[in-house]
Amino acid sequence: MTAAADLVLTDAEVHTLTDPDETYEALAVRDGRLVRLTNAYDVEFLVGTDTRVIDLAGRVVLPGFVDAHTHLPMVGRRLVHADLSVDSRSDAVDRLRERAAELGDAGDDGDATDGWVQGFGYDESRWTDDRYLTRGELDEVSDARPVVAFREDMHVASVNSAALDRLGLEAGDHGGDVRGEDGRATGVLVETAVDDVWDAVAPSRAETRTLLTAAQRHANERGVTGVHDMVRNSFAPEVYRDLDAAGELSLRVRLNYWSDHLDSLLDVGLRTNHGAGLVTVGAIKTYTDGSFGGRTAKLSEPYADAETTGQWVVPPAELHELVTRADAAGLQVTAHAIGDEAVDAVLDAFEAASGDDRERRHRIEHAELADDEAIERMREAGVVASVQPNFLKWADEGGLYERRLGSRRTETNRYRAMLDAGVALAFGSDCMPLDPLLGVSHAVDAPHEAQRLSVTEALRAYTAGGAYAGFDEDRLGTLSVGARADLVALDESPWETDAVADVDPVLTVVDGRVVYESTSLA
Repeated sequence: MTAAADLVLTDAEVHTLTDPDETYEALAVRDGRLVRLTNAYDVEFLVGTDTRVIDLAGRVVLPGFVDAHTHLPMVGRRLVHADLSVDSRSDAVDRLRERAAELGDAGDDGDATDGWVQGFGYDESRWTDDRYLTRGELDEVSDARPVVAFREDMHVASVNSAALDRLGLEAGDHGGDVRGEDGRATGVLVETAVDDVWDAVAPSRAETRTLLTAAQRHANERGVTGVHDMVRNSFAPEVYRDLDAAGELSLRVRLNYWSDHLDSLLDVGLRTNHGAGLVTVGAIKTYTDGSFGGRTAKLSEPYADAETTGQWVVPPAELHELVTRADAAGLQVTAHAIGDEAVDAVLDAFEAASGDDRERRHRIEHAELADDEAIERMREAGVVASVQPNFLKWADEGGLYERRLGSRRTETNRYRAMLDAGVALAFGSDCMPLDPLLGVSHAVDAPHEAQRLSVTEALRAYTAGGAYAGFDEDRLGTLSVGARADLVALDESPWETDAVADVDPVLTVVDGRVVYESTSLA
């Protein structure tokens, strides 16, 4: 006699997202695995007295979304601190003022002098004057508390005078990464100077738990069942494991450790894919260049709006040494590279270290400006393109890419070209924002043919793509009997709407456990 299922979803449109895609009316889950994909009649034979049955009334079911590049504590920070993803400079400053009012005047509480006013996610390219926030504007928020507004890309931050004093920063420090005019710091920090702020506002272990709890709840509400989190000098790895041990973790977490953790990983014997439960070790993460927003992405030609080709955050020689060490130790490497010079430098390092060993699955994060030769090299080396389709919001005429790159804006984020060449695509959000269906919408509606994917292709990049990038394709990313039961149900079909971004998840299941359920299912 067949054992009863723990969970049955029926009257659904279940898409496996295999190739070719298959559809079913129902599925059954037992012990965290899919045990049946079938029709609504036959699934009834798996219903027992303790089986939970959810009638989805024709809704679409997909594999759960895997966000292959995010910073989950940062998602939590936006939810807890000031969210600056607004349409005007004045709105951003107002939100910082509101946050300052919540904290009270400096001196009102025990640690007020240490309490920063923090805001996250501003994007000046959305504003009419296209300028970074400056110290003068942030001095109006508070002249006593330090104030910081992080740009969306996290490569640029704006601070007030109190913050500059607290950090001891002056114009020209950090090799010019503390921006200045007429010898006076403007309050705009880029790259290495921003690291000083990150260190100053690093959350405690208790706060990290609060941030991650809020962030995983938000992720589940967006249909996310797994994340590849980029972690550095953070309590996040400990907190994830604490939550998992307590049965409170509602996501699969792959930890991509920053390169300055390499020696520690080697010392304790941790390697890629080590781990148990919902938490595993991923790659070693490194920068090479910066961002287009900060004009620090490394280009082969000058920016259209500045006499610079960007800068190296990690120079090629240092990158080669890191990749060689990590690869020799059996660790996957994932390298941030946005400009074409940076993409080429990463490929040079990967090829030198791994040769034609495609199973390392080294990754390039972002790969925003990759030419045909680079794409072919990625294919030959088996390099995963870990890319963020929500960045396509900058690809329209008059957008950030055109301002920074001129006519080269059409050469950015070439997902169609990558996929057609045989490059493995893994979609992520970089928490800008964390919302897979928004990313799918951008990929489907991209302004240029070389960027544009079909709905099915985009969904696969956000499911099977992330699973492959994390060596999990045999158990995650598609729906098949025996696979782990990570899945999402949507309120409408993404194939039958012109507004994919407006489609809402109504049910999220991780390892067979319902972690989010919309009231619309009641």
